[in-house]
Amino acid sequence: MSFARSSVIVSLCAVALALAGCTSPMPQPAQPRPPVPPAQPQPPVPPAQVPPVQPQQPAQPPKPAAIQFVPSTFAALPGWDKDDLRAAWPAFMSSCSVLGKRAEWKEACGIAKQVNAADDKAIRLFFESFFEPRQVIAPDGTDTGLVTGYYEPLLRGARKKGGPYQTPLYKVPDDLITVDLAGVYPELKGMRLRGRLSGKKLVPYSTRAEIDRADFTGKELLWVDDPVEAFFLQVQGSGRVQLTDSLETVRVAYADQNGHPYKSIGRWLVDKGELTADQASAQGIKAWIAGHPTRQAELFNANPSYVFFREEKLPDPKVGPKGSLGVPLTPQRSIAVDATQLPLGAPVYLSTTHANSDLPLQRLVMAQDTGGAIRGAIRVDFFFGFGTEAAENAGRMKQKGNVWVLMPKSMPPAAAAR
Repeated sequence: MSFARSSVIVSLCAVALALAGCTSPMPQPAQPRPPVPPAQPQPPVPPAQVPPVQPQQPAQPPKPAAIQFVPSTFAALPGWDKDDLRAAWPAFMSSCSVLGKRAEWKEACGIAKQVNAADDKAIRLFFESFFEPRQVIAPDGTDTGLVTGYYEPLLRGARKKGGPYQTPLYKVPDDLITVDLAGVYPELKGMRLRGRLSGKKLVPYSTRAEIDRADFTGKELLWVDDPVEAFFLQVQGSGRVQLTDSLETVRVAYADQNGHPYKSIGRWLVDKGELTADQASAQGIKAWIAGHPTRQAELFNANPSYVFFREEKLPDPKVGPKGSLGVPLTPQRSIAVDATQLPLGAPVYLSTTHANSDLPLQRLVMAQDTGGAIRGAIRVDFFFGFGTEAAENAGRMKQKGNVWVLMPKSMPPAAAAR
């Protein structure tokens, strides 16, 4: 591009000179010049005092804006005085089982053990005495983000392939290598690299489309009867499978992922003009699949990410699946966040609205999970729990919201900033 541009400039200059020659005036007769007086000696001229040229420094790119945690008050939290904090207490104590081992959380979590879990006033006094709410402001200066929902689905399956059970749920393949980058680069804590060995090189692992075409015989964990529900199980991250051949229900939990980024099939349908943004709910996507069965694979393969599972016992159906923090999720009191932006495990006050509604949803929740689609400072996935109602609400949840992180007052300012 630069070569073509310079060539054009040269040719235009040549044309300009030619035109100037054609239009120059006719030469005039020479006129006599006046005599030139003899040169007079002149005093030497001192050299000009020219300031030295300073080398120009290359322009530094502006540093990216950082997330802000702006100190606030509990009185400023919308609906704080109306929230039943007793419903949030079990989730907070679960977080404390992990956070309480850290110096900055040890005091608050230690005192929490003495609080009466049945006394809403005592719980409220505890939070207002030992925590400070800080509103989350995104790097672009906005205080509002997106709140979606997720749930724990129930699928029908069997341990062996047969009859309607033709869709496999895979366990982690033996050739999948996961590298924790924090071991080499501490600043990349929480980041992992996934792939497989090709000779001595680590190369990307297979995409969803490649996995579906490959021979993964022997890597099946269970077989289920619905490929659409199997796909959405991967989106949710965990679920339950009712085994018809053994009359038991087991939990399938997230075990690992193929390393490819999550891509929303709802966004793909919107970009293709197949659905509007308002129609791209879980219910709307499933309806589109039912009307376009021959394009199901094309749609699913738009998301190259693939999730592998492990089987867990289900001793208490009332206990939710474990999130990224390693503790069971509490329905409507646990959320998934971007752990690179918000502290995993921390209490978060959420102000949003119910699914497809203007009815306020304002309550204390715990950041106990993460997700491939959850990226950004103010990006929340609200855990609705298990069952048909939870699935219905989660599928339609796509609301705007504000969040405040509750930081222990005893936490040093530098640690709170981190």
